[in-house]
Amino acid sequence: MIDNPFTMVVFIVGIVMLSVVLMVRFKLEARRARTGGDGQMQALGEEVARLKQRVAVLERIATDKNHLLEQEFERLRDPVSPTRERDALHR
Repeated sequence: MIDNPFTMVVFIVGIVMLSVVLMVRFKLEARRARTGGDGQMQALGEEVARLKQRVAVLERIATDKNHLLEQEFERLRDPVSPTRERDALHR
């Protein structure tokens, strides 16, 4: 089939080059699979940012409710005047 030594060298070089290209490709795919790829890392970063915002909102709600509860207790302890009651209804 291969009579010429030059043709045999070209085939060998071609096979070696193809194997190197495939090895590099598989290593790159394996690395992307381990790191999750750029898209997945970006999505995770966005999710962390959203979760941080939600935690901040929940912290604010928790502290505001305590503050509002204290105000409500104070309002109930004090004698209620008609103007004060009207102002409380308009809030």
